[in-house]
Amino acid sequence: MAEKILNLFYLLLLLSVCLLLFNLPSEYSLSKIRWPSFSVKIRHRAQEWLVDFGAEKGNSTSPTVFTQTTKHPDYTKKKNVTEMKNDQMGPTRGAVAETPMPVLLKSSYKKLPEWDFEDIYNQDAPPRQTTCAKSLRNSEDENFKKNFLPNIRLYMHKDNVNMSEWNRLSHFNNPFGFMGFKHDDVMTSVKLIPKPKEPLLLPKPGADGCVSCAVVAGAGILNGSKKGEEIDAHDYVFRMNGAITKGYEEDVGNRTSVYVHTAHSITSSPNVLRSYGYKNVPNDEGIIYVMIPEAMRDFNWLEGLLKGERISDGPYKNRRPRTYYAGQYNETRFYVLHQDFLRYVKNRFLKSRGLLTSHWAIVRPTNGAFTLFLALHTCDTVSAYGFMTDDYKEYSNYYFQKIKKNVVFYANHDYIMEKNLWKNLHDSNILNLYQRTNSTQEPGKENKL
Repeated sequence: MAEKILNLFYLLLLLSVCLLLFNLPSEYSLSKIRWPSFSVKIRHRAQEWLVDFGAEKGNSTSPTVFTQTTKHPDYTKKKNVTEMKNDQMGPTRGAVAETPMPVLLKSSYKKLPEWDFEDIYNQDAPPRQTTCAKSLRNSEDENFKKNFLPNIRLYMHKDNVNMSEWNRLSHFNNPFGFMGFKHDDVMTSVKLIPKPKEPLLLPKPGADGCVSCAVVAGAGILNGSKKGEEIDAHDYVFRMNGAITKGYEEDVGNRTSVYVHTAHSITSSPNVLRSYGYKNVPNDEGIIYVMIPEAMRDFNWLEGLLKGERISDGPYKNRRPRTYYAGQYNETRFYVLHQDFLRYVKNRFLKSRGLLTSHWAIVRPTNGAFTLFLALHTCDTVSAYGFMTDDYKEYSNYYFQKIKKNVVFYANHDYIMEKNLWKNLHDSNILNLYQRTNSTQEPGKENKL
């Protein structure tokens, strides 16, 4: 009898606590409430019964939101349609959210916060049928097969960011999500992005069914390489950032099919690279422009670009974005990379140790890395030129520098990790990495600047 009365007491106490918590402001959670007057036994029972607020590992001091532990999917197993839809939608949250969650601040975290849905991604990209026997999608490399998601959502557009998606992506810092951003500030731009045509690239008529791509970065290894003709012989050529070709055609080619950029790279290149011959972004007929939504300034840029107006706010205020595309901007050939894709590249292939440090929020893969992975998801065969290799110290920072300058490492990128990944993918026959030396040659014996 006494035990029943005690249990009834516990139940009434729990109901009282639940009512108290229900009326607390949203910025409070169980993890922040002290229980000095409760016994250990009561605390234990209370914490067993009550919902856990905030599933971020390590208990941050940031505002918390309702989350639910989600089992990571096993992508190596075939799934039926129902299971796949659940995985595509990310973490389960019950009823669809109707209002934005409280803004999370990067300054509240001392290192990268990891959520229980960190490695869950939308996988609803239209399946790309290929008859190419040598397609990288047919790779038997176990590590690559385990990490590679062929149908991951690549592009963001107005129809795939509802309130539930906003709240999910708001847990991740830019460019991997909307952490620190206000809903209305960003969605004004997102709601202008048209649904893009997919797949991005198609096999050339009369070819063997394979889509061959060259991805050209800016490393000094290309100076004197005479690889221009080989690069231009591919079905499609990807470039990013400065992408100067005039005057360097013999080494880097002159074709560009896909150009990847941020608002910063497209606006800074005319000033920073003018002395090297930079005139404008690549502007081949029919070129595809792909944008990395790196920061709030990129959403300001998108609003002005898609409206065809001057930018109304931010560091590029009063600029006209369409004037930066050398006459080739076309809404039907403009794509914006999705945060799930960017986060997937970081989590599964380039998770730098820098993410465990106090400057974690600025650490991300390079634009070249994102471009190379875009090619890996849209092409059958990929050749990488101008990426960092083991003998990078033998070359200048960029191929357009006539006088040798040492390679510069910036704190926001893990260049050595990227270098090692490119070599690993090359050795695993996932891509072909252009290298000027190999293990049987002494560094410095090749043609240098």
